[in-house]
Amino acid sequence: MRKPIIAGNWKMFKTFEEAIQFVDAVQDKLPSNEKVDAVVCAPALYLPTLVQVASESELAIGAQTMHYENEGAFTGEISPAQLASVEVDYVILGHSERREYYNETDDAINKKVVAALAHSIVPIICCGETLEEREAGTTEQKVAGQIKAALAGFEAQQIEHMVIAYEPIWAIGTGKTATADDANQVCGAIRAVIEELYDAETANAVRIQYGGSVKPDNIQELLAKEHIDGALVGGASLQPESYLTLLEAAANA
Repeated sequence: MRKPIIAGNWKMFKTFEEAIQFVDAVQDKLPSNEKVDAVVCAPALYLPTLVQVASESELAIGAQTMHYENEGAFTGEISPAQLASVEVDYVILGHSERREYYNETDDAINKKVVAALAHSIVPIICCGETLEEREAGTTEQKVAGQIKAALAGFEAQQIEHMVIAYEPIWAIGTGKTATADDANQVCGAIRAVIEELYDAETANAVRIQYGGSVKPDNIQELLAKEHIDGALVGGASLQPESYLTLLEAAANA
């Protein structure tokens, strides 16, 4: 039985004060982490403080991206060593917005996954197709290519320390959601790719999230599916009430 994981991706939202207020509002109301892992991926500026504020709770704090080098002349970047030094637990890697707006390549994402694991940070590895690719019937081919590139060079025992997030690009922030059956089919295809690369035991152990306009009113249907183990959530993670509702649904799935 794979434990569900709900990860909020705040993107470029919330002031410093609003971020602290959010953590204060949710940290005493979280379901047991024996039932669900609760994660918030906040703007980098806030990470050290949020780690401290949440230190007595079961809320894990994550970053939204990072560089793959530990240090160097990379203006504006944040390194895995820096994230580890403030005890960040998770990092989102390969989000479609990073791929599109900042030209992140599959090779760079693979290097970032290597760097995250080297610093005991759990990578949430994103994959997903465009609307054009979906309409052309190449969704599974596109996602398989992204996963194979991200996992290149890893041993089977390392895969269990990763999370995969399937986010169809056409469903992010649009209000459109893949049907639960469609999402489950692609998540199952991702699991099949991992079995092809490694073995069935490894594939069955890895957690695969769905992301793309996940809300309290559709989370239960998604989590009821065989291959969906949680959600990477944007807008619905910005308010304490909706975030907690998602967590409760996952805890009772």
